[in-house]
Amino acid sequence: MDKSNSGFSEAGLRRLRDVLARHVESKKIPGLVALVSRGGQTHVEALGTMRHDGGAPMRRDTIFRMASTSKPVTMAAAMILLDECRLRLDDPVDPWLPELADRRVLKRPDGPLDDTVPAQRPITVRDLLTSTFGLGVDFTLMDSPIRAATFERTDYSVASGPAPDPDEWMRRLGELPLSYQPGVRWQYDLSNEVVGVLVARVTGQPLETFLRERILDPLGMKDTAFHVPADKIDRLPPLYGPDPQTGEFLVWDEAAGGRVSRPPAFQGGGGGLVSTVDDYHAYFQMLLNHGMHGSERILSRPAVELMTTNRLTPEQQAARDAMYRNIAHITVGQGQQGGWGFGMAVRTYRGDYAPIGQFGWDGGTGTTTYADPDNQLTGILLTQVGMSTADSPRLIHDFWSTLYQAIDD
Repeated sequence: MDKSNSGFSEAGLRRLRDVLARHVESKKIPGLVALVSRGGQTHVEALGTMRHDGGAPMRRDTIFRMASTSKPVTMAAAMILLDECRLRLDDPVDPWLPELADRRVLKRPDGPLDDTVPAQRPITVRDLLTSTFGLGVDFTLMDSPIRAATFERTDYSVASGPAPDPDEWMRRLGELPLSYQPGVRWQYDLSNEVVGVLVARVTGQPLETFLRERILDPLGMKDTAFHVPADKIDRLPPLYGPDPQTGEFLVWDEAAGGRVSRPPAFQGGGGGLVSTVDDYHAYFQMLLNHGMHGSERILSRPAVELMTTNRLTPEQQAARDAMYRNIAHITVGQGQQGGWGFGMAVRTYRGDYAPIGQFGWDGGTGTTTYADPDNQLTGILLTQVGMSTADSPRLIHDFWSTLYQAIDD
C-alpha cells in the first residue's frame, strides 16, 4: 500500500484516546489537546479541563505555552535569511553581534571564570544554528562557575522574572567567557535565543515581526505569537509545575495577568512562543512538504533538509549522547534519539517506536511535536503541566508509543 495515502486504524485511534484519557483520569494531567495527521487524515483529541480544579474544558483552539517546542519554528526565520544570502553559514557573527567578538574561552569548562585563553576563531552563523557556539545548558556542568554565571545573566524562566530588551541581554551575555571553543561542543538552548537576536539585527525588525510576515501569516498560524492578547486570554490555561515531592499543582504562570498576557521586552526564540495544535500542524506539514504550503513556497527544499537532518560531527554527537544518557531518568528518554539539526532533534538511530529521520522537539511546559518523513506523520501533544515531575514526560512517551501503533498500512 502506498504509505502516503493511508492514515491510521480506527482501533489504533481509539487506543490512543484511551491512553490519553487514562493520564487525564489519573488527575496528574488536568487536560491536553493532541493532533495526529497522516496522508491527509487529521485527528484531534481535546480531553480534560483548563484548570486542575475543573472549569472550562480543553478545546481544539486552546492556546499553550510552547516552551522549547518554539525552537523549530523560530529557526525558520534564520533559514529564510540563509535562503536569501543575507546570512552565510560560515560567516562570523561579529558584524551583527559585536558583543560576541573576541571571545575568551575557559581553560577548563568547570574552571574559574578568569582562567581563560583566546578563542581560536570567531563564532560563526553555523555555530549558532547548530547550538555549538560555546555556551548553553550542559547537564555535565551544572555545578560549574560558568553555569551559575550564565544562569544569573541570561536565564528568564518562570521563576526568575522577565528578560531585559535584546541589546541589554546581549551585553550581559558578552561579559561571559565561553565554556568551549566555538564549534566544539553541542550545548542546549542559549544559542536559539542568540539566533533570535541575530535575525532581528540582520532584518532591522523585531523577531516576531519578521517571523509573522514570512512564516506565521503565510501559513495561517494566527494564534502563534510571543504573547496572548486580551481577546484570546480565555483560551490560555494556567501553567502548572507540580511539586516534585507531593505532586500538588503549583501555578507557575496564570493566564490573565501572567507572563504571556503582555508583549515581552525579549522575544525568546528558544522558548517564547504560544500556539495551538492546528498552527503547529501547518508548520510541520510545511516541513514534510519540503518547504511548500499549498502552492506557496515558504522555505527552500535544501533549507528544510538542513534543518531536519543531523548536523553534528561524531565528536559533538558523542558528547550530546553522553549528556542526555546521564539524565534519562528525568526526561523519560527525551533527547536520546541521537542527532540535532537546526533548532530540533533528529533521530539518527532507532531506540524506541519512532523511526530514524523523525524530527521535532519537546518543551518543558509539557509539549511535544515531531514529524516523520518516512510515514508522512505529524504528532502534536500539548498540556499545561510543566516537567517538574515525570508525569508529562510519561504522557508524552505513551502518546508516541501508542501513535506509532495506530499506523494502518
